[in-house]
Formats: sequence, C-alpha cells, structure tokens
Amino acid sequence: MDRVFGTHTTKVKQLADMLSQDISLGKFSENHPLPSINQLSKDYNVSRDTVFKAFAHLKEAGIIDSTPGKGYFVANRHKKILLVLDEYSPFKDVLYNTFISRLPRNYKVDLWFHQYNNRLFNTIIRDAIGSYSHYIVMNVDNEKLSRSLLKIDASKLLLLDFGGFDKMNYAYICQDFDASFYKVLVTLLSRLRHYGHLKMIYPSGIKHPSTSCHSFMQFCDNNHLHGEVVRHPEKMPIEKGCVYLGFRQIDIVNVVKKGREAGLECGKDFGLIAYNDTPAYEMIDKGITAMTIDWEKMGRLAADFIVGGQSIQQFLPTEVRIRGSL
Repeated sequence: MDRVFGTHTTKVKQLADMLSQDISLGKFSENHPLPSINQLSKDYNVSRDTVFKAFAHLKEAGIIDSTPGKGYFVANRHKKILLVLDEYSPFKDVLYNTFISRLPRNYKVDLWFHQYNNRLFNTIIRDAIGSYSHYIVMNVDNEKLSRSLLKIDASKLLLLDFGGFDKMNYAYICQDFDASFYKVLVTLLSRLRHYGHLKMIYPSGIKHPSTSCHSFMQFCDNNHLHGEVVRHPEKMPIEKGCVYLGFRQIDIVNVVKKGREAGLECGKDFGLIAYNDTPAYEMIDKGITAMTIDWEKMGRLAADFIVGGQSIQQFLPTEVRIRGSL
C-alpha cells in the first residue's frame, strides 16, 4: 500500500490517522471486521506492535471495537467535515457554535479561515479534496465562484454567504446583499427621515460586496435622502443630524467614540446602524441597531445539510433589530 510515513509524529499516530480517514471515507463499513493485525502490518509495512497500538488508540477514541476471537471492527464511523470561513468575527462564532452543536458526536469539524488570501484558500481546498465527507465553504471572492471549488463533488459541497453571482447547481445558504438590504432600509425610512443625511462607511479594501453601495445610493435617491459612501472613515467627523451605517465593528465603535468626544448623543443627535449583529451591540451605549441575517439559522441549516443529506438553495432574509442608536 503506497503510504508514506513522515517524521513529524510517531508511526502509531500516523497509522491511526490513516485508518481513521479510511473509516471516515467509507472504506471500512460500520460493524464490519477490519483487516487483521498481520495483514495491516504487511499492507502498511510496519510492525505488528505498531498496528496493535494504533488499534488501541482508535478503540479508546470509540471509532473501533473488538470481540475476542473475531478481531476488530468499525464501531462508529468518524465523519470529517471541512468548514472554511472567510475571517473571524463575533457573528461567525454564533454560526460555528450553532453548527457544531447540531452535529452528532461522531462528526469532527476542521475549521479554517482563508482571510481572503487566494493562495491560502486554494491550498486549503486542494489539500482537503478527498479527505472529508462534506465541505462547508465561504468563497474567497464575493464576485465570482472560485474554480478550486469545481473540483469538489457537488453533493458534498455547501456554499455559505456568497455574493449574487451564478452558483450553478451547488447547494448554498446565502444572505442577499442587494434587494434584501434595500428592503430593510425601506422599513427604517421613517426613522431615517428624522435625520435626513445618511453615510455608509465603506473603506477601501473592505470585503463586503460592493453592490451594496449601489443599493444604498439607489435607496437614498428614490427617497430623496442625502446619501454618501465614505471611503476614508478615519477622516470622517461625526455630525449632528446624520445616520451612519457601518459594516466593521471597529467603525461602529469609532463612531460612538467620536460622537462622545464631540459632545453628541447617539440615537438623538446622530443615528447609527451596524451590519451583521453581534452580542456586543446589545451592550454598546444604549444598544446599536443592527441589520442582519439569522446566523444561528445559517448554522442550523448547514448542519441539516450534513446530517439529512438533502440539498438546499436558500437566501436568508435580512432582518432589523431596533435599539437605542436609531
């Protein structure tokens, strides 16, 4: 058997990992006997003692079991899931914790963040192909589908939080950065008219889809509101009679901080809206109004895709949570 052992850890650990992966991929079925210690010793070119210790490791983990006189068999096939997210944020915590809490105990999730680094993303996907039962992925590009993903079996791939481009026949759970975003602004229209001037903080290099800028300006034009997209928030003063919409938590915090320094009260002298809710927004100042999808629901649906085996193509609606900042 063409397996190469490295020097980064013991042969026992490497053999246990190889057998665990084979079990996860279905090479050995549940309740069916595994090859004998002598056979595996020959197949992997290792000592019988190495195989015995690898079996002991897998047995302790609950993956295999043994019966006197009958040998070892698969007790609980361990399924491996690859979860690739874009970058860390508090609402990704909500997604992740909900997702893993709904998976059976025999599922193991490997979590990666690609940080919008195309080379890192391609490396993660390339090295993972064939090693996982399912792949849950946030794309590296909000404008087009990464070609690396085309190499994954479509029945095993679920796309999360993508932009509005063609997703072909792949399963996906996404948020709508355009039409749904516009509709939420419409529900806030009466509150926004109280201020009249709207500024969307969209710094250079931000990874949020740029199409939201068009939806924002279209909303302002259609409703005769003065709208502005701010590219350099570090130079932006906080003004009375203005509503600020921010995507990054650092920008939300800085608006509140600058407002206090200017002697202005958030929710009275100026308004503030965050995109994507976090638990912290309930606590900052008098509470920060947020437009957001239900990240717990995304986690639940992703887990259902894994466990239930049924495909899904769904855009989650954008909701608004009114708090004291508006």
